[in-house]
Amino acid sequence: MTDLVTERLILRPWDALSVKAVLEADRQPTWAADFPAEGDTVIAGVIASTPEWLSPFGHRLIIERATSEVVGSLGLFWPPSDGRVEIGYGVVASRQGRGYASEAAAALASYALSLEDVHTVHASVERTNPASARVLEKAGFSHSGSTEELLSYERR
Repeated sequence: MTDLVTERLILRPWDALSVKAVLEADRQPTWAADFPAEGDTVIAGVIASTPEWLSPFGHRLIIERATSEVVGSLGLFWPPSDGRVEIGYGVVASRQGRGYASEAAAALASYALSLEDVHTVHASVERTNPASARVLEKAGFSHSGSTEELLSYERR
């Protein structure tokens, strides 16, 4: 499985050792001080129970190139449904506000859209989380709908 590399980040597929370390709270020297966040632990648990998520199409760790530290994770909820795949992301508090989530989401969406079975990458965010909506907008996603609670975005 290959890494995706951006200007400031490396998006590396989760591996079984990283999943185990997160679930066992076995701090690694390559983790930012506040990694894993709650969402990272949830994803590690899902990966542990759904090993097929350990694939190039699944979830990736976000590594800050300048420090080589893991600063979050993101992923595609695979497989696609009718050519659509959902994306999710999270960056630890110490690295928020630097544009890392947008940079990572843009790179992973571009990768997904290069795959034969995908024509749309989508995400929904709670209305109470405008920062997450800005992440998607900066990553090239367009607003595609809303409910009372959620805003929907997609990138084609």
